[in-house]
Parts: sequence; structure tokens; C-alpha cells
Amino acid sequence: MAAADSPSAALRRDLCSRGIRLAGKMRADVVDLLDAYVEQQGLDASASVEAVEGVPLAAVERWDEQTGTQRLLENLAAYRAFRALLAQMLEEQREQLGEADAGLGRALAAVLLQVSAFAYHLEELLRLESRGTPDEEEDGPPPPPRLSLFEQKLRGLGVLRELAQWAVRSVRDLRQLAKPSPATGAAPSLAESP
Repeated sequence: MAAADSPSAALRRDLCSRGIRLAGKMRADVVDLLDAYVEQQGLDASASVEAVEGVPLAAVERWDEQTGTQRLLENLAAYRAFRALLAQMLEEQREQLGEADAGLGRALAAVLLQVSAFAYHLEELLRLESRGTPDEEEDGPPPPPRLSLFEQKLRGLGVLRELAQWAVRSVRDLRQLAKPSPATGAAPSLAESP
């Protein structure tokens, strides 16, 4: 049986394909949420937001030099951080508006659920390669300082914008992991893939 047909390679391809679909759906939902958030919070959609403390940046130098394991570990750390940030945004949203805008709260909760599911999916990919997963405490951002209402709104805007970019990066990373190796026709191991 060829390596490309091994159960492990087939499972990896399947997990990557499902991850790509999850990330694509998540990005679409985050973009919709971003539009609703900007409107509900009274922000300018083109507002410039500097890097927000605790928000992982999707941009990476030398992306093509990363191994598959590095890609997965960075993605996992980012989605764990986003899970904490979105939970905080949801709590702040409830404090600010109560039930006045339940629609935005439901949309935030739905994206939070998607982020959690995607983090779990990445953990499964790491387990497949017997890499294990890093402890969660190591990846979560420290609790942010208490911010003014306006600062909370801007942080939320920055979180959602960067999450949308991470969804794009995750699709790229998973597509790279799913590619078969040109030499053997088999999918590269996560440690060996570029």
C-alpha cells in the first residue's frame, strides 16, 4: 500500500479538508460579525487600530520556511488566545448593553463556539502526529487592564479584524499541510512539510 493511501495520510487529508471548510465558514461569519459590530458600536469601518495587546498577529515572516508542526502550534496558540479574547468581549457586551442587542451577543457567542471547535480540530491534527498539545495556560493572553468603553470597542474591532486574517492564514496553513510531497506522492509529515 502506498504511503499516500495509508490510513494516517488519509485521515490527515480529511482533517485538513474539514479544517479548511471550518476556517472558511468562520471567516465568513467573522466578516459578518465585524460589519454588525462596527455598526452597533458606532465605529468607522476604516478606523485604524494599532496592534492590540494579547491579540496574535496573523502575519508571519518566512511563512514558507515553517514546518507543519510550527504552523499548527502557532494556529493553536492563536485560537486559544482568541477564545479568551472573544469570551471577554462577550462579557463586556453583556455588561454594556444587557439584552438591548441580543443579536450581536448571539453572533459573538457563535463565533466563540467556532473558534473553540477549530482549536479542538487543531489539537486533533497535532495528536494525529503524536505531537501532543501544549498546555492551555501557556497560550492564553494575560488578563488585559481595565479599559474605557471606547478602548474596549477599539480592542474588539482589532480582535475581529485579526481573527478574520487568522482564518485566511489557517486555510493557507492547512492547504500546505494537505499537499502531497512531490517526490513520493505522499503527504509530507507535519514535521517535514515546509
